Amino acid sequence: MKYSILTQWSEEDRAYVANLPEGGKYARIHGETYEEVLENAKEVLEDLVHTYNEIGKALPQPQTLQVA
Repeated sequence: MKYSILTQWSEEDRAYVANLPEGGKYARIHGETYEEVLENAKEVLEDLVHTYNEIGKALPQPQTLQVA
């Protein structure tokens, strides 16, 4: 899968937060460690892909790095 996982520390949440940009505005995952949030994000991403496939919905186009 070539989907983005953007991970940042959140002072407000006191946790790492991962965003899945292609998954929509509610695709946010928390974790106590960087490794935990990354594993959680991968699981959510797999679930999203599985759900899209089950309901016959086209997967979102992956975002790619644009080099200037």
